[in-house]
Amino acid sequence: MKLNAYILCALSMLGTGCSDFLELAPRDATNVSNFYRNASDMQAAVNAAYGMLSSAGEYGYAYYNVSEVRSDNTMNFEVGGNLPDAELDQFKMASTNEIIRLMWIDTYRGILACNTVLDHINGATMDQALRERFIGEVKFLRALKYFNLVRTFGDVPLVLSETKSVSEGYSQSRVAKAEAYNQIIADLTEAEQKLPVAYTGADIGKATKGAAKALLGKVYLTIGEFAKAKDKLKEVIDQGNYKLLDDYAALWPVANANHQESIFEVQFKKGGTGTGSSFYNNFMPRNSGTNIIKVGFAGGRNNPTADLVAAYEPGDARKAASLATGYTDAATGKFVADPYTLKYQDTPFSEGDADNNWTVLRYADVLLMYAEAISQAGSGPTAEAYEAINAVRKRAKLAPLAAGLSKAAFALAIEHERQVELAFEGHRWFDLVRTGREVAVMNEHFKAPVVAEFNAVFPIPQTQIDVNPQGIKQNPGYTF
Repeated sequence: MKLNAYILCALSMLGTGCSDFLELAPRDATNVSNFYRNASDMQAAVNAAYGMLSSAGEYGYAYYNVSEVRSDNTMNFEVGGNLPDAELDQFKMASTNEIIRLMWIDTYRGILACNTVLDHINGATMDQALRERFIGEVKFLRALKYFNLVRTFGDVPLVLSETKSVSEGYSQSRVAKAEAYNQIIADLTEAEQKLPVAYTGADIGKATKGAAKALLGKVYLTIGEFAKAKDKLKEVIDQGNYKLLDDYAALWPVANANHQESIFEVQFKKGGTGTGSSFYNNFMPRNSGTNIIKVGFAGGRNNPTADLVAAYEPGDARKAASLATGYTDAATGKFVADPYTLKYQDTPFSEGDADNNWTVLRYADVLLMYAEAISQAGSGPTAEAYEAINAVRKRAKLAPLAAGLSKAAFALAIEHERQVELAFEGHRWFDLVRTGREVAVMNEHFKAPVVAEFNAVFPIPQTQIDVNPQGIKQNPGYTF
């Protein structure tokens, strides 16, 4: 990763805040205000916003729980326990769940970092072109963070400037999610105008014009603006600087990070600096000992379900590149049927300190969203929609979809393709909610009526309600 040299010192600017809520108030607002004087200061501030993406409450831990473990794709080893992961996996979440508390706090800390840049950057002495790029970067990051919040919690506080006191932070109230989406769209629209098409050298890994367009297309798809989604995703395709890698397995080696199919990745770097990722340790089978990993503990999190293992069509090359169905026990020589993902393999520097990035957006996702948007915006799939989905299937060594599918049948074909193409990458739960399929799919997964419509969003952390009971109410259906 190219950004890590800045992240540790940049994150220290955020402080640890007071109590809970948003961790919004710096420890010394006067010193912080005096810091933002030149391009170097602003670079550190921008990197603080990037750095928060790797925090436990964002992509370091919470995100894969709310996006994959919540779904029928993956599960937590402790399915019968009461750990936060297992509660989330089994739809038994209390408002005191630590994962959602971390997600709320750390995501708002990241938003604070973005707002701090935006509030101070016009007063800094620096090149105007660089100023504009920095604004584009943090507008993209703020939009991404709010997109994750609103998809997870529904209505959320919309904080658009640096919060300078604890009392101000505690007074923030939830706004309708439509208002939050309007701001997300505004931020991304501005970001795509200010961001470059690509970077070189030490800037590789930062937000680009294509990343802003791809995320905006996903936002439009999420809120049902299908024609706008189609047009925006077509812009990403027409840029011509992304392509599907020939070999699906080539997407995942750490040495191949930020490849030509990648549109935006959360960057991690091992080495004892606190910037490594924990996916490798966390995603290996709990009782596998040293049969798979040689450094640290196997967490048994985000493991494939039987539903996911069975979802791949015969001959799908993605299956062998995405998961193993088990491992051979070195002591007994026997095969242990305990599936795990192969997408996050590395030799950690120490436990939970590996080089695996988290891919937020890649070109295959764009092609599948584009195919969906075309069909949903019209009366069903067109030749161009088939071309987009079949490009993804061709790479997987599968036959093209047969033409003539109805609009409903094509939607189910897209759902299936996204499940196996993007498995373990943080899309499945939000795809099911976006299409209104979460109740039917999950109750079929559980073979029981476990999931209800209110489960489309998560409970608001109780700590937030406690500090602002008038402005922050619990989501319907959650009573504890």
